[in-house]
Amino acid sequence: MVTILGIESTAHTFGVGVVRNGKVISNVRDMYTTESGGIIPMDSAKHHREVSEKIYERALKEAKVDENEIDAIAFSQGPGLPPCLIEGIKFAKKLSEKLNKPLVPVNHCVAHLEIGKATGARDPVLLYCSGANTQVISYASGKYRIFGETLDTGVGNFIDNFARKLGIGFSRRTKN
Repeated sequence: MVTILGIESTAHTFGVGVVRNGKVISNVRDMYTTESGGIIPMDSAKHHREVSEKIYERALKEAKVDENEIDAIAFSQGPGLPPCLIEGIKFAKKLSEKLNKPLVPVNHCVAHLEIGKATGARDPVLLYCSGANTQVISYASGKYRIFGETLDTGVGNFIDNFARKLGIGFSRRTKN
């Protein structure tokens, strides 16, 4: 049995998931929110730092896994908000050293795109919208190919800016 711990920290959400033999057995997360405006990267990073241990412990408990059963630690390497990514990387490194387990860097965009393949689709065409990234991408002949992308503001950032102008806060806090 192979057990992988995954850490997500690219923007507003800090999450820890446990996958055993390719099956997700826990996925616990906590989201940074604001009363008005969009994501404030340094505040979101502080949120991640403050909730990381609690989320980690809840993910292990939900998965019914002892931390010594973990075979590797995967983490979001990027793209994402640098302060948020750094907190996730620091937490992953701390666990890696404590448990003497290898680190596996994961490209955030590719992880989203792999979901298209996980549905059974062969050579899917995907519209990828995440924060600053908006792209039309296809998977063909073993490679991802970008057909088009925004060069100014991605859809996620556009929505963030629009909400800020209206005085709307960033999302609601969701907890598992």
